[in-house]
Amino acid sequence: MNQRIVSDITDFIFVANEPRGADAIFLPGSPYPEPPEYAARLYRGGFAPLLVPAGGVSVKTGRFGGVQSKAEVYDKDYRTECEFMTDVLMKNGVPASAVLGEDRSGHTRDNAFLSRRAADARGLEIRSALIVCRPFHARRCLMLYQLAFPEAEICVCPAAAGDGVTRENWFASEAGVDRVFGELARCGNQFVGDVKRCLGV
Repeated sequence: MNQRIVSDITDFIFVANEPRGADAIFLPGSPYPEPPEYAARLYRGGFAPLLVPAGGVSVKTGRFGGVQSKAEVYDKDYRTECEFMTDVLMKNGVPASAVLGEDRSGHTRDNAFLSRRAADARGLEIRSALIVCRPFHARRCLMLYQLAFPEAEICVCPAAAGDGVTRENWFASEAGVDRVFGELARCGNQFVGDVKRCLGV
């Protein structure tokens, strides 16, 4: 593939910012512990006082699919992605009082909008946030959380997970190419209605 094309796709999909102080850290659903482990380090470092893990069960299977790495450390019978990530956070020094969980969503869009509903129900005003997610998931998470929290300044602090797909290697394997082009497609087809509404067309 033309290297310019690879670079353009990489820059679009793999959004990455340096962490900065924020009101909250959003954690879109994931079966990997690396994102919540990183979020816990950010919490302990004073970057945000609140963590918002989101995720219920798979819309395809109706259940949590299981821990995908470090299962010997995180070995409970988790019912939801939120329950799993909350356990990871607490095992890494985050108190329960700093966690606002959302456990009903089945996909990333609901992760964002149901997290907004949970924050509103608590009376929280989130004006700045970090998103901690897997690297290839960064652009879509950013777009969806920006829709759900339009008044907030949001940046993405990705955490490489056990799936091994990163901005440096995605183009070197069939699995990486499939994963990234799947994200490209979703960043197009999942936002058509939102864009049309914003443009009034």
